[in-house]
Amino acid sequence: MALAALIFPGQGSHKEGMADEVRDAPAIARGLELLDYDPFARLAEGTRYQQPAVFLCSVARWQLDQPDGIVAAGHSLGEYAALVAAGAVDFEPALALVDERASAMAAAAALTPSGMTVLLKGDPEAIRELAASLDLIVANDNSPGQIVLAGAVPALEQAEERAKAETGARAQRLDVSGAFHSPLMAPAAERLQAALQRTAFREPRIPVYSNGSVAPFVDPRRELAENLLRPVRWRETLLAFHALGVQEYIELGPGQILTGLVKRTIPVS
Repeated sequence: MALAALIFPGQGSHKEGMADEVRDAPAIARGLELLDYDPFARLAEGTRYQQPAVFLCSVARWQLDQPDGIVAAGHSLGEYAALVAAGAVDFEPALALVDERASAMAAAAALTPSGMTVLLKGDPEAIRELAASLDLIVANDNSPGQIVLAGAVPALEQAEERAKAETGARAQRLDVSGAFHSPLMAPAAERLQAALQRTAFREPRIPVYSNGSVAPFVDPRRELAENLLRPVRWRETLLAFHALGVQEYIELGPGQILTGLVKRTIPVS
């Protein structure tokens, strides 16, 4: 049997109607009861509601499918569903964390006009040099040919204007409210840290890799807060799984964004 990794998507995977196929999972009804609002009805309002909605769908899909894996990881927000699936944290406290995280990130984003821009098919080193010259952060290293920059809007505009000539990349602004995984999320990380200190974690059944370290979580209370300020090293995580002998990647959540990143990252034998 092929060795499998369980992978859980982040905020960008949200879409209207995404809960329709998983409505029968316990996570949906219980999650809506605990939240006391319907995030699926408010997706257009952004981060505050998109994150709880994606988390609920991801846990729901895992509950319905019950797949086996030797390792797990989540892209940004997806780390919370991955930790639930691995048994490191219970669903209800994890949902409370996601709710606080979404609220804190939305509030932090409102403090400074900022955002994120993806650069496609450019030279990675040139992209990093461009980012450094504009005081931007490489926020996501998603796959070969897909790097996301985060920072203040004026700097992003300059990066978008210069990208093609200086890096060969096509630039596209992402539909997010702020510069996630950058120092501008410091107020959110502080709020999340306080919530994490109130949350019980235990040893997972399978290793869950952290976006910030490309290694199994050691101290989720510390690392989940730090990861709001650190890049998502998704390409490196997939390569680490490949080195472990993983042959199958099971995406649990709405859409197939991570599956596409796997296809662009993992060498074809």
